[in-house]
Amino acid sequence: MQEIQIFFAFRFKVDFLCDICSCNMEIEKVFPITEVLGLNIISNSALIVRSSQLIQHRCVHSRVMGASPGNTGAAPPRLPFSRVTQEDLAFFRALLPGRTITDPDLLKSSNVDWLKTVEGNSEVLLRPKTTEEVSQILRHCNERNLAVCPQGGNTGLVGGSVPVFDEIILSTSLMSQVITFDNISGILTCQAGCVLENLSNYLEERGFIMPLDLGAKGSCHIGGNVSTNAGGLRLLRYGSLRGTVLGLEVVLADGRILNCLATLRKDNTGYDLKQLFIGSEGTLGVITAVSILCPHKPKAVNVAFLGCSSFQQLLETFQRCRGMLGEILSAFEFLDASCMSLLEKHLKLTNPITESPFYIVIETAGSNATHDEEKLHKFLEEVMTSSLVTDGTVATEATKIKALWSLRERVTEALTHEGYTYKYDISLPVEKIYDLVQDMRGHLGDMAKNVVGYGHVGDGNLHLNITSPSKDPALLAAIEPYVYEWTSEWKGSISAEHGLGLKKRNYIYYSKPSEAVALMGSIKAMLDPKGILNPYKTLPDNIH
Repeated sequence: MQEIQIFFAFRFKVDFLCDICSCNMEIEKVFPITEVLGLNIISNSALIVRSSQLIQHRCVHSRVMGASPGNTGAAPPRLPFSRVTQEDLAFFRALLPGRTITDPDLLKSSNVDWLKTVEGNSEVLLRPKTTEEVSQILRHCNERNLAVCPQGGNTGLVGGSVPVFDEIILSTSLMSQVITFDNISGILTCQAGCVLENLSNYLEERGFIMPLDLGAKGSCHIGGNVSTNAGGLRLLRYGSLRGTVLGLEVVLADGRILNCLATLRKDNTGYDLKQLFIGSEGTLGVITAVSILCPHKPKAVNVAFLGCSSFQQLLETFQRCRGMLGEILSAFEFLDASCMSLLEKHLKLTNPITESPFYIVIETAGSNATHDEEKLHKFLEEVMTSSLVTDGTVATEATKIKALWSLRERVTEALTHEGYTYKYDISLPVEKIYDLVQDMRGHLGDMAKNVVGYGHVGDGNLHLNITSPSKDPALLAAIEPYVYEWTSEWKGSISAEHGLGLKKRNYIYYSKPSEAVALMGSIKAMLDPKGILNPYKTLPDNIH
């Protein structure tokens, strides 16, 4: 056995066998100058690492579970970022006493996405409370060339909120303070780590609501919502976050603080820089605070749950709905019969109406209960007498409203019990939404366990979900790129509201021309020249 004195950080690459965990992956460790490591060469293609002490090591590899070599959604090779050293940890612990997490058990949930399809291998979780702390963290990481993964509530569905390799996780969970609220203008300013549901409760006590509502509202952070330009259930009424967000505070990759936290509804002085960061998924800067315009809480809310015999009848119902309900219409959602079956089977929810091929959730919100109910009843009478709707029920009381909404909001939860789910968030011309579901069923045949569709009819957003008993590379190869080619053919978007993240980054060209992607790459290079912010996400591996 040959003894070698190690004076530097070294890294063994591929085809090396670790006798501690028996993996055949990459092994690396920074050894102190006094440590002696015994190296026993077994063959030209394998190396067993032994030490008199337990050697702490790391296996670094692609963490997209079930990724196949031909899958462009799989993780690329690790970029040449630095590794976290004891000196780095000392800096973080001095800056964030008690808020620098290195315990593997505590890190586990932050390393895995909500769908449990992407897993990173970060060894450090940082939990700042202030913008200044975020600034110092990023300044240090930029100087040291340490990659950083910003993380909010970790409810994303495209692998954008978890590390791919060993990126440092920068959590906004402790940045949860409301900074100001103006009850005249309805403008809320808060830190990025505020949970959406907590903000909703805060505002409702003051007679206002958030312009955004999501099924994940109990966990998602407003900073993450803005970073992904989340759409949600109220977009039909209040528009997207690009319109309701008035200002942002952002920390750039080098630690500079960009304070564009405006509370003005009109400001036409120069470029609207906040728009760069809305929807950029943490790749251009870390959002630390948000100012957002919030509407008054409606005094009267009604929810109707309706059944339709065909998607064409559903579309005609939508046309009548917009014409007859007008200003009080706040949501028009749909789910198909397959979704309802999953809700009944896995979550034991009850279908409140006669079984139908399609179901609609309509919400009205206004200031006069009598006026709104009259308009809704006239609409319902017309669609029922014209046989556009086969059955329905209406709720005006909060508990019943929540029960009806759960039939739409909990579809994602029901799908998690169905096996492995391939999820697609597609934007299409409204009349083409369900054609994709039907064509996908015909295309896949018996390969898929289930193909279901639900989403936001009001803004042309389909959530296409394909399930199988387990991860199936052959099924994935049949789905992709077919689903993206189909979407592109009809001038749709491959990501309506979930973002691109890790999983969809290389499919961006189906929705954006090469000139636009090249410009995005130039903006990224200008704001984050070392590429430390959320690497491997949003932009494709090769920009052309």
